[in-house]
Amino acid sequence: MTARQSPRRREVLEVLRTAPAPLGVAAVAERMGVHPNTVRFHLDALVAEGLVESGTEAPSGPGRPRTSYSARPGMDRGGVREYPLLARMLLSRWASADPAEARTEAVETGRAWGRFLVDPLPPFEPPTAERSAARLVGLLDGMGFAPRPEGAPGPDGPPARIRLRHCPFLELAEEYGRLVCPLHLGLMQGALAGLGAPLTATGLEPFAEPDSCLAHLGGAAAAEQKEATPR
Repeated sequence: MTARQSPRRREVLEVLRTAPAPLGVAAVAERMGVHPNTVRFHLDALVAEGLVESGTEAPSGPGRPRTSYSARPGMDRGGVREYPLLARMLLSRWASADPAEARTEAVETGRAWGRFLVDPLPPFEPPTAERSAARLVGLLDGMGFAPRPEGAPGPDGPPARIRLRHCPFLELAEEYGRLVCPLHLGLMQGALAGLGAPLTATGLEPFAEPDSCLAHLGGAAAAEQKEATPR
């Protein structure tokens, strides 16, 4: 559990942020009205998260040096995130451009990120269609698309299509499908191109069925000839 998830941990952090000087465990516990062991537990976790730093103070009398704690300078990382709003703001600007130009930009952006995100094949392992398709499925699975290969011609052949049963950008795809879906198509094309695969994603059918989209795979020569089916 992180500071963002724990109200008590956020309270400890706030006490340290508002204190004019570093505080020891007992001082933090007194200000919060809780047992020092509770405070010590959360302080250790905050130090591990990098939100709090500890130091030692020279003793004013006999005894061991006292450990004190202070919040690390920086923005509060425990606040609300609005990444979907940021994505919507950026997409709305992109969507205001010429539709054909915007789609081309979306595909090219997806291709660039696909090459970057896919796990490379081991050295000296030929990028066969089967191995490359498996790497693509792994990438999509890691991103949350819940992919399911379908239509393989044989037990060792590549799938003819990949059913995507979940969209990690669903709300954005529903609102800006003309950009998000070509981005997904480009992502798959870029991943396969980055592997040097003899196949590519030839098309994408957004919401081909109520519960899934369909990505079609075929020969690499068809990469520039197919369009993502519009929403």
